[in-house]
Amino acid sequence: MKVNLKLINNACHLEARNDGGVVINIDGAPEIGGRNLGFRPMQLLLAGIGSCSTMDIISILQKQKQPISRLEVEVNGEREKDKIPSLYETIHVHFRISGELDHEKVRRAVDLSMNKYCSVAKILEKTARITYSFEVTA
Repeated sequence: MKVNLKLINNACHLEARNDGGVVINIDGAPEIGGRNLGFRPMQLLLAGIGSCSTMDIISILQKQKQPISRLEVEVNGEREKDKIPSLYETIHVHFRISGELDHEKVRRAVDLSMNKYCSVAKILEKTARITYSFEVTA
């Protein structure tokens, strides 16, 4: 796996490109010279845990013939105050899943992802307390 980064302007705006040619813009906060032209690096970590766990959940539920009609994820992280580096202390991931779903199968899929399969969660749990919740709607 490889990602290349390139500076786009004379501030903090970077372009990250994977080996498939997909691009993500990354930028810093205005306080450090950024211009809010992309995700901040720590936001990418939250997007990483949300997307990694979502892919697990989709895969598990598809194998169980559970039809998902909509899936949304909200990830909130709290970082250490007045520290450099400022690591995440807590991260909460909330899944909103819709479809004709068996609530117990969804619970099991979410638990398996967050506690066993999500590689990003396994990395982040070394420094942050990770919690999660979910809701199922028709």
